[in-house]
Amino acid sequence: MILVAGSTGLLGSEICRQLATQQKTVRALVRKTSSPEKINALKQMGCGLAEGDFKDKASLINACTGCDTVITTVSSTLSRQEGDNIQSVDHDGNLNLVAAAKETGVKHFIFISFRHQNATANPLTEAKRTAERAIISSGMKYTILQASIFMEVWLSPALGFNYPDHAAQIPGDGNQLISYVSYKDVAEFAVASVHKDTAKNKTLEIGGPEAISPAQVIKEFEKVSDHPFTVNYIPVAALKQQADEATDYWQKIFTNLMIFYANGDAIDMRPVLEKIPVKLHSIKDYAKSVLKKEEEVAP
Repeated sequence: MILVAGSTGLLGSEICRQLATQQKTVRALVRKTSSPEKINALKQMGCGLAEGDFKDKASLINACTGCDTVITTVSSTLSRQEGDNIQSVDHDGNLNLVAAAKETGVKHFIFISFRHQNATANPLTEAKRTAERAIISSGMKYTILQASIFMEVWLSPALGFNYPDHAAQIPGDGNQLISYVSYKDVAEFAVASVHKDTAKNKTLEIGGPEAISPAQVIKEFEKVSDHPFTVNYIPVAALKQQADEATDYWQKIFTNLMIFYANGDAIDMRPVLEKIPVKLHSIKDYAKSVLKKEEEVAP
């Protein structure tokens, strides 16, 4: 049995879907306060449910009992409830899950992390590093997937990439290369890691099929939409000043992530694809997908 923590999120639900398609036995970790619609979607996939919370280790022990594999995508950065923050979820919560998995005899722990090597020092970076160290030293077999920038998140209206209005706000000068990756591909790597020996006891850096700059992304969207974009580039110096002066906890975290984005994150995916072959989605694929949806809903 495979426990998926973060099952109601964008990535976690896709992992559940792919596992269910392969007819794997899946237990989805959910909260009392999880969306009924999302819980119902997991049930429709055929997933069993375990109620728990990263801040409650006893509930995690109960969820892990009887599972061979744990996959976790949990983070408080995009989706959080009262009491959730980097310390309680990304740091303490991940350590609780690792300990619970070890206690209950889980054999393989798969952790979705991010490419923090070049990230600025902040609580999120430290939390991920701490969790990774705990996983590696746990004695369980492990797979750590350090994912680059998610195209569906960072190239969305929610984060300033307003493709419906042909406008974008870009951290940095737009010239640094980034290996944007689709959450669907990260999910496929996670699912493949369950049974691939080449993924065991490995930390794998995961990106898309190409390293492309934000300025090139704009050109791709302009080409696909046949419409020019209005672009506002935010200098790194301004972002650093904003991070230094931020008094709001989450603003500080997010501004540091914007600096990470601005500095670029290029990955050569050939070594990983030799271990786990996955057909990766490109920026062009993503642009066609979202712009087609916009056309479909246009009056």
